[in-house]
Amino acid sequence: MHKIDMHTHILPEQIPDFASRFGYGDFIHLDHHRPGFARMMKGGVFFREIARNCWDPEIRISEYALYKTPVQVVSTVPVMFSYWAKPEDTLYLSMFLNDHLAGIVDDYPEHYLALGTIPMQDTALAIQELERLKNIGIPGVQIGSNVNQLNLGEPQFFPIFQACADLGLAVFIHPWEMMGEADMKKYWLPWLVGMPAETARAACSLIFSGVLEKLPHLRVCFAHAGGSLIPTLGRIQHGFNCRPDLVAMDNPIPPTDYLGRFWLDSATHDPALFSYILNAVGEDKMCLGTDYPFPLGDLEIGQFIEGLGLEDRVKEKIYHGNALKWLLGA
Repeated sequence: MHKIDMHTHILPEQIPDFASRFGYGDFIHLDHHRPGFARMMKGGVFFREIARNCWDPEIRISEYALYKTPVQVVSTVPVMFSYWAKPEDTLYLSMFLNDHLAGIVDDYPEHYLALGTIPMQDTALAIQELERLKNIGIPGVQIGSNVNQLNLGEPQFFPIFQACADLGLAVFIHPWEMMGEADMKKYWLPWLVGMPAETARAACSLIFSGVLEKLPHLRVCFAHAGGSLIPTLGRIQHGFNCRPDLVAMDNPIPPTDYLGRFWLDSATHDPALFSYILNAVGEDKMCLGTDYPFPLGDLEIGQFIEGLGLEDRVKEKIYHGNALKWLLGA
């Protein structure tokens, strides 16, 4: 059965020294300290070690072949967003990354699609890069769950979402810069607890602010199966019902009405939770997505889905059909 993994990350093998170029900042660079591995350095601080499959498109194709998955949707690693930087510098970085992604698609058109990145901190520059993404054939964009801790429902971001809708570009929302991160560094809690909450934060912000209501044709997908959104939706809906003065100020439509209006990836790491979320959002809105190649991702490329007893027609939607509708509006 044909498969598309719509949530994967890739970097260029060589990243320029942007801190030296711009004269400031802890921009990511790579230290290729041993064969087949590199350290991602955030300024002078170690961030993460990555292996060759984080930059080599050919080895990724062979790894995915083991799981009969011929197509990957690649996007940058969220730490590269760099919304904290000067907008024109983030634009330059975004263009560098987007051109690299477009090159992978050009070199391996049967195996790759791409999602670009944009300088969300500057509306005009973000829209400018969205238009360029459209022109170079990239069908969507990956953005962070917040922009310098501003929620995505803030008015300044609405024109960006409107441009995505007008241009027919898909939007993938990925958690990053987790709220409270500085207070819970021990035990990897930012990634285990903060990331799911960040994704729910982004989704609720887009719902309560009315962005999804005003832009019904906007195609949005949330990473990691929506994080804590669906498991806590009962509480969210109850809050909407009991304190509309605090929750329903900008949008009177109940949050549960938006089930089926957005897409989610399949990265739950829990078959029972996957089934629960699939039942909640519907068989048309769940996509195979793994967060490859990182250890916290689903590195068996959705193999657990095979044991759930789903009909073939439902698996076909999850494995490729839903991703194509989200990406291309087909």
